[in-house]
Amino acid sequence: MTSPSQPTHTTWRNPKTLLTLLAIILPISFASWQALLNNFAIEKAAFTGAEIGLLQSVREIPGFLAFTAVFILLFMREQKFMILALLMLTLGVAITGFYPSVSGLLCTTLLMSTGFHYFETLKQSLSLQWLSKEEAPETLGTMISVGALASLITYGVLWVLLEQLSLDYQWVYLIAGATALIIVLFIWLAFPTFESKTIQNKKLILRKRYWLYYALVFMSGARRQIFVVFAGFLMVEKFGYSAADITLLFLINYAFNWLFAKRIGRIIGKIGERKALLFEYTGLILVFVSYALVESAEIAAGLYVIDHLFFALALAIKTYFQKIADPADIASTAGVSFTISHIAAVFIPVSFGLLWLVSPASVFYAGAAMASLSLLLAFNIPNHPTEGNEVRRALF
Repeated sequence: MTSPSQPTHTTWRNPKTLLTLLAIILPISFASWQALLNNFAIEKAAFTGAEIGLLQSVREIPGFLAFTAVFILLFMREQKFMILALLMLTLGVAITGFYPSVSGLLCTTLLMSTGFHYFETLKQSLSLQWLSKEEAPETLGTMISVGALASLITYGVLWVLLEQLSLDYQWVYLIAGATALIIVLFIWLAFPTFESKTIQNKKLILRKRYWLYYALVFMSGARRQIFVVFAGFLMVEKFGYSAADITLLFLINYAFNWLFAKRIGRIIGKIGERKALLFEYTGLILVFVSYALVESAEIAAGLYVIDHLFFALALAIKTYFQKIADPADIASTAGVSFTISHIAAVFIPVSFGLLWLVSPASVFYAGAAMASLSLLLAFNIPNHPTEGNEVRRALF
């Protein structure tokens, strides 16, 4: 076995290379699924806002159950568990296009989402274990940048498949899922198992001193649903964007991430998590209010790009936790935090889907209110968070 601090048999078989490959898998698999979903659901399965809300709520159930990862880790190593999760994710994406119905989409989404949420939990845990506190902000930003470049290539290919070759959705989904699966198999066969520097707690842990981190994660999960579920749906339903149009919009999004994500990570390392999150939440308040009022398809597209770019700043929540956490708590808390972030995510899509039928603008005003609460929480982050200096003003 190999420790992150020890050399591997070959220079490229190391944790950072593995993290880079992991950053490529999601753009090919989950991001492809997400980019095509609204058009596929509306055109092939006749979804309305109510059905899309139900689907997204089902998608978030595995995220709510992410805390169960700590129990699976009792008999399976994190790295091996991550490979299993990726197999579920890529298979779920590959078969999505073959089941164009409400029940079919619910089943394939549940399979895909179970793999996705376990993978995201484990990737966050392993990243914070393998990276030092000093290198984490910039390296995590670099991972976002790598993922953005992979997304640019992926969405370019999607646009060609949809617009130029006019392939049916089932074949596009199959190509995306199968390509990601090949990368997963390569990772499984090529990399050794890397050991953590600190033995991780194999039980559920909730600590009072982490309360601000839990609150930020909860609000981030709730607020993110407005963007993930309804911002894209707005583009298709209100402004008539085609699948190719949405793909081009994603291309623009990831072009910005590719150019700026590493710099954003470096900036967070310099100015600190407090200032970074205050800037993000202020910007998101303005974006959500603008969503509620927008009547121009071009302006809506601009808001969508700005919205996506702001989310790159959310890695400040992860680095804030890394600075205040007991290193042995990282794996357990990764699962707990994903569950916390999905408490609201389980009911927001379906309930807001019903609200959407009455007033789409109200959905985005609610998002602005969530961002406002996040802003108030961010004011309580110290300028230099550490163990023992987790908050400016304690509530417990």
